[in-house]
Amino acid sequence: MYFEFGPGALAGKHVLDATFRAYETWSFNCSPYWVDLERTDNISEGTRWPGPKSLDQMGDKYVSAGRGDLCSPEQPNSWIEFNDNPQEPDENLTSTVRAFADGKFPRLTLMLRAKDETEPRAWKRFDNNAELKVWYVHTPGVPTSVGAIPGTGTTAACKTSASDPLTATVDTPTVQARVQTKVEQHQGDEEGSLQAEFVMQRSSTDTTSGSWSEVWSDYKPDSGWVPDDTLEKTATSKRADGGLYRFRARTQSHWSYDGTPGDLFSPYSAWCYLRIDSTAPKEPSITSAGPYTACLTDDCAPHGGPGIAGTFTFSPNAADKDVKAYRWRFMTSDAAATKTVNAATTNAPVTRTDIKPSLSGLQTLSVEASDLKTDKSGNVRWGPPAYFYTKVDLAPEASGRWHFGELKPGSGTMTATDTATVGSRHNATLVGEAGTGGSTRARRGAGDYSLRLNDDTSIPAEQTGHAATTSPAVNTQSAFTVSAWVYLTDASVNRVVLSEPGSNTSAFALYYSATYKKWVFNRADKDKSSPVFIRSLADASNPPLKVWTHLTGVFATNKDSTTSDDTIQLFVNGQQQGDPVILADAATSYEPWAATGGLQFGRSVSAGTGAEHFFGLLDEVAVFQDARQPDQVRQEFRLEQDGVPANELVAHWDATISPPSGSQMIESPEDPDNPASTSFPYQRGGLTLHGGAALAGEDATALVMNGTSGYASATGPVVDETGSFTVSARVRLNKASLESKPDGYRGLVAAQATPAGKESSWALWIEKIANGIYQWKFGRTAVDSTGKVVATALAPAEEPVGDKELNTWVDVTGVFDATADFLGKSDGAQHFGVAKLYVGPFAQVGEEDAGLAAAQQGSGTLSAGSGQTAGATGNYLPGDLAKLRVWTGAMTGDQVNNQIAQPST
Repeated sequence: MYFEFGPGALAGKHVLDATFRAYETWSFNCSPYWVDLERTDNISEGTRWPGPKSLDQMGDKYVSAGRGDLCSPEQPNSWIEFNDNPQEPDENLTSTVRAFADGKFPRLTLMLRAKDETEPRAWKRFDNNAELKVWYVHTPGVPTSVGAIPGTGTTAACKTSASDPLTATVDTPTVQARVQTKVEQHQGDEEGSLQAEFVMQRSSTDTTSGSWSEVWSDYKPDSGWVPDDTLEKTATSKRADGGLYRFRARTQSHWSYDGTPGDLFSPYSAWCYLRIDSTAPKEPSITSAGPYTACLTDDCAPHGGPGIAGTFTFSPNAADKDVKAYRWRFMTSDAAATKTVNAATTNAPVTRTDIKPSLSGLQTLSVEASDLKTDKSGNVRWGPPAYFYTKVDLAPEASGRWHFGELKPGSGTMTATDTATVGSRHNATLVGEAGTGGSTRARRGAGDYSLRLNDDTSIPAEQTGHAATTSPAVNTQSAFTVSAWVYLTDASVNRVVLSEPGSNTSAFALYYSATYKKWVFNRADKDKSSPVFIRSLADASNPPLKVWTHLTGVFATNKDSTTSDDTIQLFVNGQQQGDPVILADAATSYEPWAATGGLQFGRSVSAGTGAEHFFGLLDEVAVFQDARQPDQVRQEFRLEQDGVPANELVAHWDATISPPSGSQMIESPEDPDNPASTSFPYQRGGLTLHGGAALAGEDATALVMNGTSGYASATGPVVDETGSFTVSARVRLNKASLESKPDGYRGLVAAQATPAGKESSWALWIEKIANGIYQWKFGRTAVDSTGKVVATALAPAEEPVGDKELNTWVDVTGVFDATADFLGKSDGAQHFGVAKLYVGPFAQVGEEDAGLAAAQQGSGTLSAGSGQTAGATGNYLPGDLAKLRVWTGAMTGDQVNNQIAQPST
């Protein structure tokens, strides 16, 4: 008899003890016989005799029950309990349930069986109401809000670059950390018994090139324990003036069970860097002349708006005599771009009228002062920051927005509704019935629809499908922004996404250029028959086809009366492409002019004639009557719904679906509720098997690989890797095969090759660190045109793979969030794009941000069970694969748990 459990509320707890109870209702006779409780591989509706293989012994019992008064003494129905016997080392129930709660494998399947199945008198019956009773404590999580208060203020900060450390002008700075449990607690739940532990190291040379040694540590509270999410602070011991330090924190969780106490520790947070410098400038003062005002305790009214400049004056601290420069940034901005200005004279205030917040809501302006002297590392030293807290008013909403959710295939609907709430509505009419309509391939995922254009013919001259509003949806004479998700399937000619025409030409066009082989946003200098087109070009050429890409075009007038500083700017996947193009510099004939025709979806219009029709899908189109700030563009790119980014499954290979032949691992059905549907909407085709790979398995099909030559492949890419994406695999490692590999061996679960083919643009793999020590990893690699590595990002698992994770199915997920910001380790500059690894439902928190400092798009072979890493080829997986899935969009932890981890039972 089999019982299967999902993790449910147990996930993220540390199991101290576990008992399995099953209700025995019948025995063959009154004599007791041995019953085994074993862990097996998972079961499914397709499970057949003899069932999944046994993995480990959980316990056994010598019992007889369910005979009632047929026996003397009486043997009524009874609960039979299995719990580890310390005298029997082969009983592993508690350690197995502990690994299960830690997310080491997604399902726990237990089997009751007679120890001797050849003995008919050992037969028993059990009810189906078995229970798994667990005693647990909270697993500690990496603390948040880690930072230092560098002066006499109350606000802490953390700088993660040793070349630009936080300056502390006091020699006993206060450090802080907010203790956490691994899983967020719910109302009414116990919240743990936690402490914050701090450790500080000093550079041997007080420069970035020195070695590091520990000089101080502490924990808070000094005695006792605090619950989850408590902020703990402590002052360091006296630190040396001029010293370069780094500190970090971790959460300790205390427990006591059955008279035995113990402690658990989270991984450490990332390092925060700090320099003690008593002679550095102190915190400057910040005053505002409007429109922004400082938030008070009971007064924080919103003013201004994103992109609206405020006037601020920075003045030296009264204790300073030689301040020569200031630098500032908005801390809550994703871009967090730091700007610097020198004072006209030493120790003089500076007034700026061009400081623009880029997001609405509570914002923090950080300002530091400098005397332009250098520290021991040779870098200009900056004093501790001062802060100005203000509330920025809401940005204008989209003046037009088209979701295309009403375009259900087969419905006959030929109108796309403008769902915006600002100004007048501009519904769009679909034109070209044969090649225009709706598609189930849509950016918000299952149940959503997109606009399908011109997929009925491959001849450009016959492609006429488009959609259009009857009047202009955006005033092109004033600042505006247009954006759309696009899925281009043909790049043989120009393909226009959005445009808006005048009498002779289009005022703007957002499009793919077959000449430049790039995405482009342009403006025409004037509405004339032979206009000058001024272009903002994408950084990269040859963008991938049949992937979702987000495009944004911004026309900025900088809110002044002159046209000499008007600019256009293209964004791809939320990232600025090159510098803004000054229109008047590119064409002296330029003047801003207003389009008179309706907004065109999927074509340009010149002198009333449509051309350059789009081939593929458009979705989530929006227009704004202002110039969106970079942070707002990234916000639009995130495509949030209900506070989390939407994602779309764009590739799904499933080995548990038996194919017509054994040569391919086929795609999942389009409709999971309709098994008769066998056409995945993205039509990637199956994974072709090579070498020793075969579709096999005891009771359900799996892609079994021999670890020496077997793998599967398809032609990639399946996502635009300069944007956000998620890749997940259900994999089973073969213990014996893995043990035979040399130290340092990498077995790739899945990987996408780079254009040069010498590395993987992204990869999920298992790495043999040393004998018996294995670690899951997710990584990204960027290369130049010659294949040379120029940037890497690595997200390793927190802990090595344990025995409980071998020979059983595990979900491993890599997420690349193109909107997450980080400081480059080598250049200290702001970059976007961070990798994260999940094992089961749990994010693996590293000590450093796994940021990729250069954009990379893979191409060519997408492989399962092999690939390229660190210049080596092969990397065959010693194990099996059940599923490989790829989504457009970066999943959150909750989404990984809900969409990838198997449901609870």
